[in-house]
Amino acid sequence: MVEHTLIVRELGLQQYQPIWQAMQQFTDNRNDDTPDELWLVEHAPVFTQGQAGKAEHLLNTGDIPVVPVDRGGQVTYHGPGQLVAYPLLNIKRRNLGVRNLVTEIEQSIVDLLAKHGIESAPRCDAPGVYVGDDKICSLGLRIRKGCSFHGLALNVNMDMSPFLRINPCGYAGMNMTQTSTVGIDANVQQLGSELTSIFVERLGYQQVETQQGVPHV
Repeated sequence: MVEHTLIVRELGLQQYQPIWQAMQQFTDNRNDDTPDELWLVEHAPVFTQGQAGKAEHLLNTGDIPVVPVDRGGQVTYHGPGQLVAYPLLNIKRRNLGVRNLVTEIEQSIVDLLAKHGIESAPRCDAPGVYVGDDKICSLGLRIRKGCSFHGLALNVNMDMSPFLRINPCGYAGMNMTQTSTVGIDANVQQLGSELTSIFVERLGYQQVETQQGVPHV
């Protein structure tokens, strides 16, 4: 049945805006017979400013573009070496509330890090996943027509210096970390595969198909 099928797209390194536009088009054109999808991607350097974003959190963006987007939350950074996962789910069909979806995404990251011996936890006051006081994974979603898009960004093995050009997620002085710093020896592709397996199990998908490239809509 379609509600038990997940299509996984491994997109490699992509510019941000074409993927964002493809997510919007996919969400706008899907129907109740469209399977859910999970897109795994790395982005070229970009700051994205969520709907709650405030200009004062952009400290010194320099030559990195700033893209205002339609997700929740404030400003964050995407760049090579970061695992970005976009769950494009019909949450209405799955009887999954927004808060429940956020919890499942956060717990999938907690489970992934625990598999590598790293203890982490979400925080109720600031969405995402933290190792101690350091943020390792950011989260921002948009729900339209009962369907989710946007998603999570897990720092893996990247240049972290652009985070110093902003107040990450609107928090001055928030320290960001990544999996390579906390002792996990795995690249973006490995962690993407492991995260997919955890997400599939947590959400109860029974059939998984891997495809390349964004869907033609």
